[in-house]
Amino acid sequence: MRKYVSIAIDGPSGSGKSTLAKSLSKILGYVYVDTGALYRTIGYFVKERGISCEDKDGIIGCLKDINITMEMRGLQSAVLLDGNAVGDEIRTPECSVYASNVSKIPEVRAFLLDLQRNIAKTNDIIMDGRDIGTVILPDATVKIFLSASDHTRAKRRFEELKAKGVETTLEEVEKDMQWRDANDKQREIAPAIPAEDAIHLDNSELSPEDTVEAALKIIKDGTTAK
Repeated sequence: MRKYVSIAIDGPSGSGKSTLAKSLSKILGYVYVDTGALYRTIGYFVKERGISCEDKDGIIGCLKDINITMEMRGLQSAVLLDGNAVGDEIRTPECSVYASNVSKIPEVRAFLLDLQRNIAKTNDIIMDGRDIGTVILPDATVKIFLSASDHTRAKRRFEELKAKGVETTLEEVEKDMQWRDANDKQREIAPAIPAEDAIHLDNSELSPEDTVEAALKIIKDGTTAK
């Protein structure tokens, strides 16, 4: 039986995980899985139900009503809510707060675990998130922990949101990002920390192209070694 290759890319918000993963997907021909979109979608569902992001029991109670799936569209996985692909509505700062809070709940993480792992069983994949190398794919072929300075990450996310027509400010984005970083690192379940065997890549001073080049070298070295 063929052994599929799995590339885990972890790191804080705004470090460029998704941009890097999408580029690597096209170059390597691997399926790209955006796990953050799954938590954002659950957060969006909860928010639309009028449930507080701090109402743990209310969030858990919603899980039985959530119809969330993933389907392959070329080399990318699309997240569907009730059969409809989600879009920029899950990328707002408010949804970021909801996503961070729902991701701390063990029942939510268990709800999504098999969905994420099953894709890796039948595809060469690149999966990005915050606990891919530590929890979702602990046996990933290559693990990269991508990081950048706080200001660099906030500026990137602000420009991204502005390009999508989302009204916010750099100050609001940076404040939200710092809160989420602390929240994700301190949660008891699957904290957003590097796997012990992850290769660290700081791209604060790197262009997207240079980041891809550096990651490709890490992947080449990692896959050759194994």
